[in-house]
Amino acid sequence: MSSDVAIQVNNISKCYQVYDQPQDRLKQSIVPRVQRFFGKTPNSYYRDFWAIHDISFEVKRGESVGILGRNGSGKSTLLQLITGNLTPTTGSIDVNGRVAALLELGSGFNPEFSGRENVYLNGILLGLTRAQIDERFDAIAAFADIGQHLDQPVKTYSSGMLVRLAFAVQVQVDPDILIVDEALAVGDALFQKRCFQRIEKLLSDGVTLLFVSHDIESVRTLTHKSLLLNQGVPVKWGLSSDVVLEYRRLLHEQESAYFSALTEEIAEKSTSNITPKKDIKLSPENALARSEKLSFGEGGVEIVSVETLNGKDEPSNIFYPNDLLKIRVVCLSKISVVGLNIAVRIRNKEGVKIYSWGTLNQDMPIVTNGGCEPVFWKKSIVPGEQIEAIFETPCHLGQNLYELQVSISHEKTPDYLNQRMLHWMDEAAFFQVMMKRDEHFFGGIIDLGMKASWKN
Repeated sequence: MSSDVAIQVNNISKCYQVYDQPQDRLKQSIVPRVQRFFGKTPNSYYRDFWAIHDISFEVKRGESVGILGRNGSGKSTLLQLITGNLTPTTGSIDVNGRVAALLELGSGFNPEFSGRENVYLNGILLGLTRAQIDERFDAIAAFADIGQHLDQPVKTYSSGMLVRLAFAVQVQVDPDILIVDEALAVGDALFQKRCFQRIEKLLSDGVTLLFVSHDIESVRTLTHKSLLLNQGVPVKWGLSSDVVLEYRRLLHEQESAYFSALTEEIAEKSTSNITPKKDIKLSPENALARSEKLSFGEGGVEIVSVETLNGKDEPSNIFYPNDLLKIRVVCLSKISVVGLNIAVRIRNKEGVKIYSWGTLNQDMPIVTNGGCEPVFWKKSIVPGEQIEAIFETPCHLGQNLYELQVSISHEKTPDYLNQRMLHWMDEAAFFQVMMKRDEHFFGGIIDLGMKASWKN
């Protein structure tokens, strides 16, 4: 393995033997041997379950890599194979450097020992001497911030206290490779912020990161490359932005399949004489091409064009603070439908979501309060109708390049709780915010309009 490679995964698979009954395990250990002794074909009392199958990728030193996938897709199994907690059934893994891993909550801690004792125990297991742990203990205790509980048995800790201590230990061992498996999700917002700041510092110091999270924005922000797993099989490997998009598409397809099956099941079991409310019916010819790189959806209504306009309604992609920013979205319907929502999301070039808002956000208080203003959600759309929505706002964004993501969805109820995505488009449009430094200057991602006063 090359010296600039931190992790090399070569065609690894992990298979488990699954037994339907406890006694089958005993039969498997005895019966096949007897059958082979008498020259018979041995029976098998188990079935193979491949937790992961034929995965290969390479992580170079200093790279940050995300691993995405639904629960049960094999993410944790893959990490445990990399850390050496499990042995692969086939394939090989080469790891070059000291590994610090935050896997299952509380893994590696003795519940009967105090937090202080577990710090020393884990530090020694990670290769530190007692003197080195003594030097770093105050920093570990300060980061964990669990106060007097440090001398109490770990079994009395809450999940948040446990992950605080575990993370504090792992990041103080000067790891070459840091592996984090969703454990930070149990921490409070302030602790998560501190953890992400610490991870970013480690990355700037050249530490290699393997990061598993269901928070796709965190994966997009923290990592350069990502691996998407589905039912133990690699689906996509590449730039995090591309893999996140594929993950969204996969989730959408699986959710659509689930609700379609559920609807059919309810329809079959229904014995009511009441005529059900007509819902959207999508024919195959109305479905959007799933092969489009930057869009997905069930179809029926599709986004035709997206553009940014200035205050004079002229197309523009350059804006300055306090300029009027308009976003025009044009859609075309192929079906009869009521209950639509057109929404926009603004992200900066670092992948951070700045703002998301849709016509439904405007409709919700009107519907709730019984207002008389027009409600887009109640608008009846017919086949062939073109829909145009214009979103406008004063530009209070900081200097940066921004991406627009645009979607049109069917909302069965006006609360975002029963949504079906008809068309989602990534990179629908781009615009840039610049500054005239002598006229209006501020730092950060958004202008809060702050004012200063002082006493003479």
